[in-house]
Amino acid sequence: MNLHLYDTFTRTTLPIFASDSKQFRFYCCGPTVYGPAHIGNFRTFTIQDVFRRVLKVAGLNPFHVRNITDVDDKTIRGSISAGMTLAAFTQKWADKFHADCSALNMLVPDVEPSAVTHIPEQIEMIEGLVKNGNAYVTVDGSVYFKVSSFADYGRLARLDRDALRTQETNSASTRNLADEYERDTVADFALWKAVKSEDADNFWDSPWGRGRPGWHIECSAMSRKHLGDTFDLHGGGIDLIFPHHENEIAQSRSFTGLDVFARHWFHCAHLMVEGQKMSKSLGNLYTLDQLREKGITPTALRYTLMNGHYRQPLNFTFNSLHASQSALEKLEKEILKLLANEKLTHKDWPQFVDNVPVGFFSADDAPFKSAWNKLLDDLNVPGCLGALFSEMPFEKNNTHAGYRMLQGLGAIVFALGLQLFQNADVTVTVPDAIIALAKARWDAKQARDWQTSDRLRKELTDAGWQVKDKKEGYDILPL
Repeated sequence: MNLHLYDTFTRTTLPIFASDSKQFRFYCCGPTVYGPAHIGNFRTFTIQDVFRRVLKVAGLNPFHVRNITDVDDKTIRGSISAGMTLAAFTQKWADKFHADCSALNMLVPDVEPSAVTHIPEQIEMIEGLVKNGNAYVTVDGSVYFKVSSFADYGRLARLDRDALRTQETNSASTRNLADEYERDTVADFALWKAVKSEDADNFWDSPWGRGRPGWHIECSAMSRKHLGDTFDLHGGGIDLIFPHHENEIAQSRSFTGLDVFARHWFHCAHLMVEGQKMSKSLGNLYTLDQLREKGITPTALRYTLMNGHYRQPLNFTFNSLHASQSALEKLEKEILKLLANEKLTHKDWPQFVDNVPVGFFSADDAPFKSAWNKLLDDLNVPGCLGALFSEMPFEKNNTHAGYRMLQGLGAIVFALGLQLFQNADVTVTVPDAIIALAKARWDAKQARDWQTSDRLRKELTDAGWQVKDKKEGYDILPL
């Protein structure tokens, strides 16, 4: 069974293969480094990491490029507000992103280009688009892509061509200067943005005057530099289908004159939190650090983020986090039994994960092949985990030799990127606001104000905390 994956462009599940028969070359849109990444971002990055790992175990020799966006509206506003240079500000948040990725056991991309270091490549593409008639320069020195010049615009996002409206007149209603805009807005978009007073000293010289690149051209230039005019797969969150990926296709194909930019489009669905959309106003844009403060391990978070099919929205709950921790502990106990039978301990476990034989599952009798086949079928991680746990207890439900079973488990665990046997003590820090809520709830209970007490308990639960009453006080624990 070969690896198949859903393709957003054709809306069908297609086989995955390296077009040059040597390397599977793919590009994923990385973070915009203006603050800490949240769990919604990390759901996409986790799924992409699983995909890369599956490619490796399957013998497809992946070559992974993921960019860093270090110049756009958000990074410039953030750096000015913080009183820092753009370079220092974005490096700070890039370092934080890398630390979080390491904690979540994500493989480092083969290449991680940044937008600022690829401005010459972006200018080269913009010059070509102007020359080809796909872009035009305005009086202030900005350059816009002419959407009407690209006949296939809207095919990825299934936009109605009859609804597209663009014009070249200088009208604020028909041009988009912002790096991001609403889904229903279809307009000529900025390739180069003339410097404005609010940009401070964040500008570069170009044939059209001082300014900076627009967000969309960055990825086209960086993917072309490191993967060529066409490559095997492009990935990102579902929110990037329009406008970002639609605009990438338009500008890249218009520049190269080719019919194909990326052969396959891979998108991950949204993350919900406790049944609600993630938003700053709801306070549910959790970061890895915030969850660690609640006693949640990065491995439990990774397990939770991928334990839902990537094409379906995932409802993230604190109960699911604790269920993930229980599942991981159960898996560890089963592996310990197999290790003990081979006169090994948990310290020997990494050899089975770090040295996975390429093509291990090509053998018809490979252990845990049913779990592996689920990963090959549109990256079905929940199906893989279900098949894996259905074979427990491993030593009773398998006819394979113990050492070979450990090899199979190591291959599956590597593909999923699970770090087992960490056994790290986690210190739970209770935020001051939670301490205050718990005290108010205790005081209400002592005053026999049951209505207020129940209301405050619910507020604590909604925030991911519980109180356990004792004879003379209470404990505050994460859910």
